[in-house]
Amino acid sequence: MFFAKRFISGVIDVVSNIDTNQFLPSDPPPPRRPVVYAEQHESDEEKQFRRVFQQLAGEDMEVSPTELMDILNRIITKRKMYLKTDGFSIESCRSMVAVMDSDSTGRLGFHEFKQLWDNIKKWQGVYKTYDADGSGVIGADELPNAFRAAGFPLNDQLFSMIIRRYSDESGNMDFDNYIGCLVRLDAMCRAFKTLDKDNNGTIKVNVQEWLQLTMYS
Repeated sequence: MFFAKRFISGVIDVVSNIDTNQFLPSDPPPPRRPVVYAEQHESDEEKQFRRVFQQLAGEDMEVSPTELMDILNRIITKRKMYLKTDGFSIESCRSMVAVMDSDSTGRLGFHEFKQLWDNIKKWQGVYKTYDADGSGVIGADELPNAFRAAGFPLNDQLFSMIIRRYSDESGNMDFDNYIGCLVRLDAMCRAFKTLDKDNNGTIKVNVQEWLQLTMYS
């Protein structure tokens, strides 16, 4: 119990001096709507993406963690010349599905997948920009600016925690870990802003809400 109290107080101390208004998480995906409604209101770009999604997701029009892993690894195989990665693991994809799964189905629907896809494309551009030496990974000295460019200016203490969790022994972060970290960071910031009703940078949660936020992510 003593260790738990020290750990929690340490984490609170790390995040207490962060200005959450500087964070720019993506908007939550829109709620699921009937296909007929979607077809009548979607832009040409969305209709084209829906056709691609249909091919990727199959008849159920949903993407499971295993399907997401196959999709992402097929894509990065074509880009390995400038992205260093071990490939997206099933655990990483389970985490991504969990934090993007706004309706708690355990799978990603069209809008959830499209939001994830758009974010990955955007963050891939940031990754290439801040891989200054062309090594295929982002070094510890390059990471703060890479995360800031993605919309998340983190303090040094929180950065140290992220590097310990997502980087290798040298402090370098490869592509799959960079994306996995940002997907989670984006979703947790989005959840925080939703719960911060007064927009004062603090939230109050009960134990059930805390466990839902932390365990299914």
